[in-house]
Amino acid sequence: MNQSALLRPDWTPATVALMVLGFMVFWPLGLAMLAYILFGEKFQNFKREANQKADSAFAWCRTNSYTAASPTGNVAFDDWRKAELERLDEERRRLDEMRAEFDNYARELRRAKDQEEFDRFMRDRQQMKTAGEAGPTQGFTGN
Repeated sequence: MNQSALLRPDWTPATVALMVLGFMVFWPLGLAMLAYILFGEKFQNFKREANQKADSAFAWCRTNSYTAASPTGNVAFDDWRKAELERLDEERRRLDEMRAEFDNYARELRRAKDQEEFDRFMRDRQQMKTAGEAGPTQGFTGN
């Protein structure tokens, strides 16, 4: 979590002011702010864990929802539905592959940008060292 945030779950002037203001306006608001100050970090971990569990549960549903459909008794409809579901699965696989390719592309762009910034830093640092070793420049008489 970004510790420079104004409303982080900690005893900062902003959170204390909001807590006091909350108690003055409507006491449950002050109580909610106090709970955020005391237990805010735990709520973030709870939220992350709950999201991970929900994602894993729904991932199972997404993979099994279409294949578990029972036959309707109409052979033509069942054949059409099967073909459509296969087409949609193929489209989903294609989109997943495209997303993975884009993620790799974006990761490489970030890496290249980071490398360029690092190289510029090292070049500037080296220039500063060589300028510092050259000694004082004109205009300094020492008086």
